[in-house]
Amino acid sequence: MTKISSLITATAVASLFLVGAASAQTAAPAEGPKTEAKAPAKKEVVKPKKPGSLECMKLADEKRLRGKERKKFRIGCLKEFADKENAAGAK
Repeated sequence: MTKISSLITATAVASLFLVGAASAQTAAPAEGPKTEAKAPAKKEVVKPKKPGSLECMKLADEKRLRGKERKKFRIGCLKEFADKENAAGAK
């Protein structure tokens, strides 16, 4: 009986070593010809801000508006600014 239990114990210990060694090995990455060319990074074009937009942003900052309130305020402000420019341009 002692012989069988020692045999089982030895088999269990050996399997732990083998499983540990097998899981530690990883496959080397395949290096093939690199034919895939990466596209150049797109440069983001930054449009200059219009004077009306800058003015409305400053007013919204002064009023400490955020989120939907800020968006609603800026839309109304830009409409007013455009109306003022059109009135001044028509004269």
